[in-house]
Amino acid sequence: MTAKVEIYSSPFCGYCARAKSLLAKKGVDYVDHDVLADSTLRDEMVKRAGGRSTVPQIFIDDRHIGGCDDLHALDAAGGLDPLLRA
Repeated sequence: MTAKVEIYSSPFCGYCARAKSLLAKKGVDYVDHDVLADSTLRDEMVKRAGGRSTVPQIFIDDRHIGGCDDLHALDAAGGLDPLLRA
């Protein structure tokens, strides 16, 4: 079973592209929520992310991972792959 990965992002966001690049490199399928195209998604993201309003905000199996730097730090610490395999 693979984890459900969701990323709230907006077009032209370098951090969003960097986070998506890492996920793609790992062969992870993810659901991309474009908060610029649908403002209700931004409200949903802020609520789910405990008030964080910057993109990207990343969730793995409904667990809030944080933003791009958080995702890369988790990967560097060896914690990302186990979550993706859960």
